[in-house]
Amino acid sequence: MNAQAPALNLASDLLTGTEWNASQVRELFRLAADVKAHPDRYKDALAGRFLAMVFEKPSLRTRVTFEVGIVSMGGSAILLDHANARLGERESIADVARSLSRWVHGIVARVFEQEALDSLAAFATVPVINALSDVYHPCQTLADFFTLEEKFGSARGVKLAYIGDGNNVCHSLLVAGARVGAHMRIATPAGYEPDAEIVEAARCDAAATQGTIELFRSPEEAVSGAQAVYTDVWASMGQESETEMRAAIFAPYQINAALMSHAAPDAVFLHCLPAHRGSEVTDEVMESPRSIVFDEAENRLHVQKAILLMLLN
Repeated sequence: MNAQAPALNLASDLLTGTEWNASQVRELFRLAADVKAHPDRYKDALAGRFLAMVFEKPSLRTRVTFEVGIVSMGGSAILLDHANARLGERESIADVARSLSRWVHGIVARVFEQEALDSLAAFATVPVINALSDVYHPCQTLADFFTLEEKFGSARGVKLAYIGDGNNVCHSLLVAGARVGAHMRIATPAGYEPDAEIVEAARCDAAATQGTIELFRSPEEAVSGAQAVYTDVWASMGQESETEMRAAIFAPYQINAALMSHAAPDAVFLHCLPAHRGSEVTDEVMESPRSIVFDEAENRLHVQKAILLMLLN
């Protein structure tokens, strides 16, 4: 039996994660769970569909899971490596978008700047999916909350502490967390807080799902009683020149056994990977039974297959 994605009134693109409401995220998780449990049902669901993958930055999990995802459902993927010439340098983003729209059924783009992604979507007539930008990483955090649902039965009411830089992953955790009704506790050093407008928008969205958004300076206070503890690298791609400076500033925010001792007894540890072991997280935590980082990595495949089904069908 071949299965199809349900007919939903979805936005045509996934650029920030804010395009989908709480019920649509819930449907995504239902579909991802079915894809994971019954992959054979979907082996021809995207037959004849072509996906262009535009990558300005290196990728392991995102590239492999999107490529395996569409191929396993009967489609094909074409990689466009823009590591040397960014979007808009060789030819205009508008021309790239309009050309690709004549050949493929969807575009996955990993870019340095959100503006490039928005421009791509503005001129494309096929769905555009954010595979990471400087502001958002929606595919990652949708997979994160899907993983938490597997662990706790539901992400609603789960207390998640994010410790570190208020970066793209942090922003997307706030967006997705608000939609699933999680209690988000964000601890960052001064000057590295998440974008204030994104925080406020997430608080408004969380009010409808009984979720909460709290900001802290103290990692111990944020982690206290948390059921999930999350971190990311201290210097993201494009910030390599700040690595040494950030290492000194973020040192008190390392996820180690002492910090995890403040969390709930059943707390799990998450990381979007790649991890800098010995910096933002210790080996002791990464390799502990609490670590579910490779469950997250696996679920990137299943959730992104569901995203493709919902947008490309």
